[in-house]
Amino acid sequence: MDDSLKNFTEDAVSKVPQVTLGFWIIKVAATTLGETGGDWVSMSLNLGYLIGSAIFLVFFIALVSAQIKARDFLPFLYWATIIATTTLGTTMADFADRSLGIGYPGGVAVVVALLAASLAVWYRSEGTVSVQSVVTAKAEWFYWITILFSQTLGTALGDWVAGQDRGGLGVGYEYGAMIFGGGLLVVAILYFWSRVSHTALFWAAFILTRPLGATLGDLLDKPVTEGGLHMSRLYASGILLVFIVACITLLPQRSAKREPAL
Repeated sequence: MDDSLKNFTEDAVSKVPQVTLGFWIIKVAATTLGETGGDWVSMSLNLGYLIGSAIFLVFFIALVSAQIKARDFLPFLYWATIIATTTLGTTMADFADRSLGIGYPGGVAVVVALLAASLAVWYRSEGTVSVQSVVTAKAEWFYWITILFSQTLGTALGDWVAGQDRGGLGVGYEYGAMIFGGGLLVVAILYFWSRVSHTALFWAAFILTRPLGATLGDLLDKPVTEGGLHMSRLYASGILLVFIVACITLLPQRSAKREPAL
């Protein structure tokens, strides 16, 4: 590697946060907001999944571009971009599952393929998919596209496990949340008491927090007859947004440290 390029990479500032307990708390809240917010635009406003996806795609591209242009880690910009991926992931998954008529299993299969392809291309290009390597514009684009697909997969998984139609397993929102919460507990145990790659565990946890948030979001806004609390999607989204802003303000938000890729 050219010395100037090597020095630039080593000196570059990471614009993603350290992965701490606070990170995961905000992540779950953001994914829940993605579910309620995405459903509000596509369902409550009757815009449909395709138009909803187009709207959120504009926000996604704009926020990722701003994130890449930023010189430092900006917590509010970062989490705004995360929320953009969760809302876009919600409408994209719903479009695949429902509008395309391939059902929840088909939607999961399509998004798994897209996520695997994103990770494979990223690894082939950069030699790692570690969060600690996200210090260049190219790596940031890979990072955000992979996050988008992981959010979309999480939505599809949550709907598949909890849903009762379109090939869903029909376990319900409460049990769905318990299943994905249990999966996150397993990942945490492996993180602290095993030698499994922390990079692989990060992406596993990132994917699992999305269906957990999706099932929690559905629990808030779905009708009582479907196992939900029938809360207004707009009202639920507002509460979640206030909670996220409070967490970003009160919880420590530091840029990720450069570490060797695992």
